[in-house]
Amino acid sequence: MAKDLHLTNIPGMSVGETVRILAGSYGNLIRNGESVSNMPSVMLWGPPGVGKSQCVRQIAEELESNTGKRAVVTDVRLLLFNPIDLRGIPTANEDKTLAVWLKPKIFDMDPSEDVINLLFLDEISSAPQSVQAAAYQITLDRVVGEHKLPDNCIVIAAGNRVTDKSVAYKMPKALANRLLHIEIEVSLSAWRTWAVFHGIHPMVLGYLEFQPEALMGFGTSAEELAYASPRTWEMVSNILNSVSDDVDAVFLLIAGLVGMGAASEFRAWSQVYRDLPEMEEIFAGRARTMPKSADCLYALVSAMTAYARDHRDDLEQIRNSIIYASHMPPDFSVVLLKDYLSIEKDYRKKLMQIPEFVRWLQTKGSMLNGII
Repeated sequence: MAKDLHLTNIPGMSVGETVRILAGSYGNLIRNGESVSNMPSVMLWGPPGVGKSQCVRQIAEELESNTGKRAVVTDVRLLLFNPIDLRGIPTANEDKTLAVWLKPKIFDMDPSEDVINLLFLDEISSAPQSVQAAAYQITLDRVVGEHKLPDNCIVIAAGNRVTDKSVAYKMPKALANRLLHIEIEVSLSAWRTWAVFHGIHPMVLGYLEFQPEALMGFGTSAEELAYASPRTWEMVSNILNSVSDDVDAVFLLIAGLVGMGAASEFRAWSQVYRDLPEMEEIFAGRARTMPKSADCLYALVSAMTAYARDHRDDLEQIRNSIIYASHMPPDFSVVLLKDYLSIEKDYRKKLMQIPEFVRWLQTKGSMLNGII
């Protein structure tokens, strides 16, 4: 992955770790009947495309799942706003003696107990300083002009670091001291768990497992407009899933997202899929051949994961695939079974109904690093 400067004196976490810690903390407050406003506003730092926006959406999903409440994300891209958009429009009061501020529509939130609001102030470090001043009032005082945010509102801000060569202003120390800071770091393992669950195309999964440094190609010294990042690889997946999975046919579209170099390497690697066993044969228990090369095995694991995801409720087919995987080198069978565990929430319970999976756990489960 591209070398880059990191912020000092604040924790660096993957998207997965950040989701787990923040969703867990907010969830504890909610279950204990406390207001989420007891947590300070959070500031997520990181380079463009690292997954800051995705992190907030995952926190909302986790809170819905763990609390039974409805989570509503209000995404405010501050770079596109001016101060009046945040503060509201001034108008006269009833007797025409004072000015009052009309609340902006974006802050018209449901205060009821069965709702959790997440106000996401994106690109806060890139916004004009006049807009930042209004946004800082939200993060610090939980008010917008004369209007107070409801007690069920979580405030999370995000921005690029000044080292990222994006438009970014240095945050005043007095403000920084009032926020909880987290730097989002790139983690292939955490991204892959999310990607399997959300159906990212198997070619993208396989390639990035084979070439992990390709996940993030951002560097502050580079001048390229198109570069690889978790965000752009998700876009590549969308093209392969929705437009065409013929890499040659959509090569220029892929190159427009991740750059010509990364796209060319991805296209060359994707040829290994032509030599893989048929997925239908593997999951029917009829496949007898196993690829030998590492690139083919990475491709095989991602292809099997995608097929298993589409047939997750057919435990006989899943069983056949686990029997087949028992003949893989251990490192690859571990990647495959980790992926299977990410197919859906609590999929482990279904897998535990398969004797071959239980036996695999008994012999190689320690290699899963506590995921069970």
